Amino acid sequence: MSPLAASAAQKRLFSSAITRFQQQAGKSTPKKSILRTTGKVLWRTTWISALLASSYVAYQIYEESNPSYQHPQSPTFPNGQPKKNIVILGSGWGAVSLLKNLDTTEYNVTIVSPRNYFLFTPLLPSAPTGTVESKSIIEPIRSIARRCKGEVLYYEAEATKVDPVTKKVTVKGQDSAKNDVVQDLSYDYLVCAVGAQPNTFGTPGVYEYASFLKEISDAQIIRHKVLDSIEKASVLPKDDPERSRLLSFVVVGGGPTGVEFAGELQDFVDQDLSKWYPEISKEIKVSLVEALPNILSMFNKKLIKYTEDVFSEENISLKLQTMVKKVDSKVITASIKNADGTTTMEEIPYGVLVWATGNGGREITKNIAGQLDGQTFANRGLLIDEYLKALGSDSIFALGDCTLSKKYAPTAQVAYQEGIYLAKLFKNLAKIDSYKYELNNTVEASEKARVLSKIDKVSNFEPFQYVHLGALAYIGSERAVADLSWGNWSKLSLGGSLTFLFWKSAYVGMCLSFRNRCLVCLDWMKVSIFGRDSSKE
Repeated sequence: MSPLAASAAQKRLFSSAITRFQQQAGKSTPKKSILRTTGKVLWRTTWISALLASSYVAYQIYEESNPSYQHPQSPTFPNGQPKKNIVILGSGWGAVSLLKNLDTTEYNVTIVSPRNYFLFTPLLPSAPTGTVESKSIIEPIRSIARRCKGEVLYYEAEATKVDPVTKKVTVKGQDSAKNDVVQDLSYDYLVCAVGAQPNTFGTPGVYEYASFLKEISDAQIIRHKVLDSIEKASVLPKDDPERSRLLSFVVVGGGPTGVEFAGELQDFVDQDLSKWYPEISKEIKVSLVEALPNILSMFNKKLIKYTEDVFSEENISLKLQTMVKKVDSKVITASIKNADGTTTMEEIPYGVLVWATGNGGREITKNIAGQLDGQTFANRGLLIDEYLKALGSDSIFALGDCTLSKKYAPTAQVAYQEGIYLAKLFKNLAKIDSYKYELNNTVEASEKARVLSKIDKVSNFEPFQYVHLGALAYIGSERAVADLSWGNWSKLSLGGSLTFLFWKSAYVGMCLSFRNRCLVCLDWMKVSIFGRDSSKE
């Protein structure tokens, strides 16, 4: 064999050897690591989720900050049909729920309220201690009105008188120079949603010496009083009775508001004041006074017992079957019902007194009730029928705490559902008006029969039905109770730390705007990191 032929044969053998080696190497290549694949999937899921969340947040912020075009108010529709006027008194749960669900292009809507914001009342007990900031739980009423389809007018004024005959409501506001401005507003439908004022049950001294917990201003006053009492007590000797009195904080009322505030106040003492006032905090005493045999009477008995046990652990003094008879500047005089049926009188010294029980009617509610037949006003509210219409009137509706109902408790949940219902009712009334206008301008008998059939169909509107979804209450030390229900067929009672997380989630979800949800979450985060502020302002 020649050298050239041998060289060519060697090259072929070498080439085939390399090919076989590559094939074997390809077959023996290890499979991709499962751990690495999982990591890549998680990483992609994380950044996609973050991108979607950021997009959602940006969209919500943009939508709330940039309201769309509103149809201006006008006396008539484009077809010449007169447009009716709705005047809403109040800016609470009922009024705002109605406003958010009402098609404001079908009516000329006007809101009258001395308070130019909506207050998220479920978190109000958290405001005096600084768990949430005041600005985080309010939403300007003009922001809510601006997001409606049709233009909504707002007057920062107080309704003082209603004339059901001429259908006019007298409102009193102030101009830039703080001069009183009185004017009359005409209405076709009046919605009274002014809520209620605290009810003292005629107890002497409550208005003079107690603090209520109904408004943001109340929360600020209570905070100032609590910290002022602590500072005054800190300069007194330990054995001074005045020091003990100043450090006694009493809450009257065993409903959700009273229970939640007592829990929040004890948290403030245990989690924050104990760091900055180590000696004083040990002497602070929080007491809850309730005239009934138990607190949270609307909750399951097991949850009531659980709440009482938690209060005992937290050293919150619970005084049941104790009715306040008189309030002085430094002492509460109360009647205590004993187990044997007898009563004894006791004096309870206090540094700060918070009155969180009972609802009483406002003056405008009394004014309306006094002019309508069938109203038996008993210092509470207006009597309404099953369509939320005030008895004795065809044009005045009422909802929320300003009504007197044996079926429903005066809660935000009831007012919110009533507002949704009333918006649907007004939608039907607008259809009826439209059909009647069409009927008056129709000549043919067949066409009139068709329109009359439509009117009959729309007029058959179902009455209001309240659906109880349950009740929530924070009881302190990061625990809560929840009595949940789905109609009449399922009920669930929960209590503890996990229920507290549910309580937080539920209240954040109930906040009126995305802005409020963000601010409340940031407040909770701030408190968990830095604690609550102990300054008066």
